[in-house]
Amino acid sequence: MLKYLLKTMRPKQWAKNVFVLAAIVFDRQLTNINALVVTIGGVIIFCLLSSTVYIFNDIADVEGDRQHPKKRHRPIASGKLPIGTARIAAIAILVICFPAAYFLSPNFALIAVIYFVMNLLYSTWLKHIPLIDVMIIATGFVLRVVAGVSLIQVERFSPWLYVCTSLLALFIGFGKRRSELVLLAEGANSHRKVLDGYTIELLDQLIVMVCGSTLMAYTLYTVFAPNLPDNNAMMLTIPFVMYAMFRYLYMVQVKGAGGAPEDLVMTDRPLQASVALWGIAVLIIFYLF
Repeated sequence: MLKYLLKTMRPKQWAKNVFVLAAIVFDRQLTNINALVVTIGGVIIFCLLSSTVYIFNDIADVEGDRQHPKKRHRPIASGKLPIGTARIAAIAILVICFPAAYFLSPNFALIAVIYFVMNLLYSTWLKHIPLIDVMIIATGFVLRVVAGVSLIQVERFSPWLYVCTSLLALFIGFGKRRSELVLLAEGANSHRKVLDGYTIELLDQLIVMVCGSTLMAYTLYTVFAPNLPDNNAMMLTIPFVMYAMFRYLYMVQVKGAGGAPEDLVMTDRPLQASVALWGIAVLIIFYLF
């Protein structure tokens, strides 16, 4: 039972909560032990909160998941994890998370509540509204960054990072919708109602628009952010971001991948290499220059 509960909590999705670390990394406080410990605690809380959202989402979508070629194998949809057990586990996690969030920071607790309520609304209503569904996903990533900021005393955290985060999330979200539309083909609407409001042509246009905007916003960040080295070394990271986005676009439109972005990040070696090289370059520029 514990194995199926853990599977329902989607540990693979926890990687998204790395965005909580953005504040401490980009504000050059990674060597501040107290700030690091508090931020890691925030990451753990967001991992657990996001897992409860997945549990409630699977409970709400159980009938639809049973008709999906892949989602029908999820523990709740397949009957391996009873709905009652899943609901009790989710409530127990919330009872632990919210007091712990308040202990770390009242502002962080408020953001955690907003994140959780927004995702519940997404699971029950907003995910069925075209465009709004992807924008809510992007908002979730921005809230993760804001949560990280609320945990520490930031000195010169650039607002450009909020823009880059939201645009990158939109890019990935629209790519995910495109892959789902291609995968499910004619029966897309019967599996995910919101797909009835999209077409391949519309998604391709949105992806191109957001891709260009993301690269432009990141380029402006590397030039105008207040806490970067004076030698403009941060501009050297632009090719890594550019290749990673182009690689993701290639996998979505040519290889038909992207329906599960977390799986793509975990399995595609060129994409992993570009992200890793970007991360190493950022650390070197921020902490060694």
